[in-house]
Amino acid sequence: MIFNFPSLNKVAHMTLCRNIARSPLSRIIHSIILLVPILSFHGCAVVSETLERSLPLMGQIEEEIEQNHFYVAKEDDVIGRLAVIRLQKGDTLPDIARHFSLGINTVSAANPGIDIWVPETGRRVLLPLSFILPDTPRKGIVINLAAMRLFYFKPDGNLLAVSTYPVGVGTTERPTPMGRMYVTRKKLRPTWYVPASIAEDHRKKGDPLPAKVPPGPLNPLGEHALYLSKSGYLVHGTNKPASVGLRATNGCIRLYPEDIQRLFETTPVKTRVKIVNQPYLIGRRDGIVYMEVHTPFEESGTTELKKAYAKLKTLEKKSGQVLDWKKVKEAVAEARGIPVPISAIREGSEKKVAGIIKLRHPDKLYGKPEIPKLKPDAWNVLAAVLDDKVDALRLAAIINHQGPQIPARVLSTRNRHRVLAGPFDDKNEAQDAVKRLKIDLEIDGILIEP
Repeated sequence: MIFNFPSLNKVAHMTLCRNIARSPLSRIIHSIILLVPILSFHGCAVVSETLERSLPLMGQIEEEIEQNHFYVAKEDDVIGRLAVIRLQKGDTLPDIARHFSLGINTVSAANPGIDIWVPETGRRVLLPLSFILPDTPRKGIVINLAAMRLFYFKPDGNLLAVSTYPVGVGTTERPTPMGRMYVTRKKLRPTWYVPASIAEDHRKKGDPLPAKVPPGPLNPLGEHALYLSKSGYLVHGTNKPASVGLRATNGCIRLYPEDIQRLFETTPVKTRVKIVNQPYLIGRRDGIVYMEVHTPFEESGTTELKKAYAKLKTLEKKSGQVLDWKKVKEAVAEARGIPVPISAIREGSEKKVAGIIKLRHPDKLYGKPEIPKLKPDAWNVLAAVLDDKVDALRLAAIINHQGPQIPARVLSTRNRHRVLAGPFDDKNEAQDAVKRLKIDLEIDGILIEP
């Protein structure tokens, strides 16, 4: 099938959103469509001005920033620093997110109005590398579902060491369970024994699975797995890294391959695990009160918001510290997942607020999909022919970020833009790509012989 559509909405509604439940990346597209009117209405400039009023931008450009490992004093609840980076040609927000160990949810929420797949070159992007710790005992592993973030606490002298990583969590239909658990065992290169419910889902969509999937690129558990005391649930890697930061799993906790390797190596069996759902986080650093708000899961929003307001009022009353309730309302309304200072600023206290760091763009983004050169003797797959180049680039980026990767590029001739997947070494590889495009993205690819 050859598509001729002029807009993202038409692309999504005709070929992608019909299969939202089947693909994490389709969910991203659907989310963009739903958010576009809201983001356009609020306006990016207003949000940016609000942020920069509270958090000053530093002048010096830094080469790097800590993103996973921190130390926190007992009296503090906030770790890390916010940073900004200027986008270069060919960047996508999933590439930026993975390089800086962030979930796509946090990067997109922190940068409303920026195209996830074809962002404007030179645009400044905020990296939400500052986090308020969950309101729970700081022992072992704590996973905050609302923030889609894992924290691993270890005592280190008078300080507390914290390692933190983004995660993918369960869908609304198959949510990640909350509560206390512990790590029962660890497995390098695990075999995936397909649960009956998942096997049935795949059978219905014409993608039957074997009873078990051995280690390798097709194994959704990746190379490392921590098995939890809650039967059937794991903390594991993934062969779909672009889904980290989404509600895209069948209840397990999913990490980037490089992050799960670090966690695997440092986490002993019997480590305690606590899973919470806290969309409204409140904490202090250097005497300043901060609030971090994530869009709550539908089933928990109202209750959690009431708890947050009650906590703020209690804090204000007991500490005698005046809060800026206008900033509180702005943080709740914007839900950007960024720690924002909400203390009423007194003379001299603004110096305690950590500013935003400017970062130099890395020479190469870690994990960014590489597209092999075209080869005259290879097989390819025509995914679409589009009138709009940006739509073509967007679709190619989405295909490139499937897991395992399906390489794709745009070939333009005048006003026609072909999205070509490949090259593939043989017909079987090309046919497998056709099948995956159909199942994951509802695209009817056309085989192109050498």
